[in-house]
Amino acid sequence: MTAISDIFERRESEARSYCRGFNTVFTKASGSMLTDHKGRSYIDFLAGCSSLNYGHNDPDMKTALVDHIMNDGLAHGLDLHTDTKADFLTAFETHILEPRGMDHRLMFVGPTGANAVEAAMKIARKATGRTNIIAFTNGFHGVTHGALAATGNGYHRGGAGTSLNGVTRMPYDGYLGAEFDTADLLETMLDDASSGVDAPAAILLETVQGEGGLNAARPEWVKRVADLAKKHGALLIVDDIQAGCGRTGRFFSFEEMGIKPDVITMAKSVSGFGLPMALVLVRPEYDIFGPAEHNGTFRGNTHAFVTARVAIEKFWKTDDFQKELAIKADLIAEGLAGLALLIPGATLKGRGLMRGVDVGSGELASEICARAFQKGLVIETSGPNDEVVKVLAALTTPEATLAKGLNILLDAARDVVETETKAAG
Repeated sequence: MTAISDIFERRESEARSYCRGFNTVFTKASGSMLTDHKGRSYIDFLAGCSSLNYGHNDPDMKTALVDHIMNDGLAHGLDLHTDTKADFLTAFETHILEPRGMDHRLMFVGPTGANAVEAAMKIARKATGRTNIIAFTNGFHGVTHGALAATGNGYHRGGAGTSLNGVTRMPYDGYLGAEFDTADLLETMLDDASSGVDAPAAILLETVQGEGGLNAARPEWVKRVADLAKKHGALLIVDDIQAGCGRTGRFFSFEEMGIKPDVITMAKSVSGFGLPMALVLVRPEYDIFGPAEHNGTFRGNTHAFVTARVAIEKFWKTDDFQKELAIKADLIAEGLAGLALLIPGATLKGRGLMRGVDVGSGELASEICARAFQKGLVIETSGPNDEVVKVLAALTTPEATLAKGLNILLDAARDVVETETKAAG
């Protein structure tokens, strides 16, 4: 592999990240499997950090995309009207928005989730005439300047090189312990004109904090925060970039929580195929940008419109896929419970198919993931200190493959624990 990998060491920036944990060169991918240049196969429990919820190279999306290209369909269209955009909007309206009673409009922004967050924050500030955004501890919303101000992670914030302003940080659900409801603190601070917290333009949250360590907010906490936003004239922004598109068991992570966000940010798996595309869903009364007031050359992705339409029509026309997800979520939870039993003090995190185990230290979590990779499983960590072993398997992963991957993870954890026990003894 040295000859192949030398170019990465010689020319790629030190900013590269995921590749450092997986020392091989991948050449093919299908479904939930990756293949490297030596022909070795790996089960993929990373799935492009939830950008591949429907797996690698879904055959129906691939066929539709190839047909589109071979028929000289547009490759790039700025925000022009195109048949592919119309088809995607129709599918999204028919199978996602209308069944959920949602009146949101879709704004196509630059291709990254961070750009969607930037747009959402700008919408809130313009709509309210206020500047302050309330975000939460351990939240991750991107690393562009505005989104980074709302991101809690100190490592990423340290890369800004300048001050990060306009955001008030409040404790997320459970941050101060199970016995303390942090919504009480938020309410007290907002109700007190002398608290020093400026009236917010928006309250921005993830219902499950992906990079923050799979912290899953209780539905009642989310509902209280939504009510407080409305009471104080702030927009509620739900960042569903990682938790959406079925990752928590339903298309949106906030379904059945009794809330109707004013703004929703989406990216990652919204294209269905791993193609870059991001959306801002905004209630009509807040759709207030003038033409191109928030723009970008790559707002909208014509190829992504093709695959996203197929994804919606294939997986979200009925509730069959959602029922499958519930079964797989239980399978993952059961497997991770076995891993947690191996490590004193370990705790289960997340919900749906966005799950993990907090093993107490980043070093231990990294060792488990490294050993799992040696055994044929690609899996990563998350959390403020990388202490959570995080499962983000494709939602389409067959149950047998899920079980095999979970068994590899369990074997890896056993190996690491046994090695540490022998070293300590």
